[in-house]
Amino acid sequence: MSQPEKPLRVILVDRSSGRAAILERALADQGYDVIARLGEGDDVLEAVRRRQPDIVLIDMDLPDRDTLESLRMLNQKLPRPVVMFAGESDEDLITAAVRAGVSAYVVDGLDPRRLKPIMDVAIARFREYQALRNELEETRGKLADRKDIDKAKAILMRQKGISEEAAYAALRKLAMDRNQKIGEVARMLIAAAELLR
Repeated sequence: MSQPEKPLRVILVDRSSGRAAILERALADQGYDVIARLGEGDDVLEAVRRRQPDIVLIDMDLPDRDTLESLRMLNQKLPRPVVMFAGESDEDLITAAVRAGVSAYVVDGLDPRRLKPIMDVAIARFREYQALRNELEETRGKLADRKDIDKAKAILMRQKGISEEAAYAALRKLAMDRNQKIGEVARMLIAAAELLR
């Protein structure tokens, strides 16, 4: 028999305690676990660090610069799906919110019946974005390795008077002997060559 799925853990951020209480009840009714309710001035980044939510839900009429900066820091340090319910539809504000890491920006209030599909879309969009981000980082790393390997090969070719194939084989053998990636060995060789100049 399979285990029941654990409810998603939610941090709720709302300046209005009355509205937050209604939203918290709606989330609980739909099976979400509200693990923290934050108000104005509370540190979202620290709350996420301590509580480790699955998703952050923000309900405010007009997101301010401090909120967006807090979300930007959250996206850089502890990325999570973020759903923002706002009272206004402003193109610049929406752009700023998305750049800060908001996965879904919803205008015109909150209908509890729409909560689950909105949160599902935000989570899916966040996961897709994270996969693209990871792929980009991996590609950048491979490109940097490729440049360093080419530079290290050139150093070996010049200093030992060997062919490109022999230089690559020497790098590869050294990497295998040291149980390191070839890019790491290439960077060590480049650093050593610069030191001996």
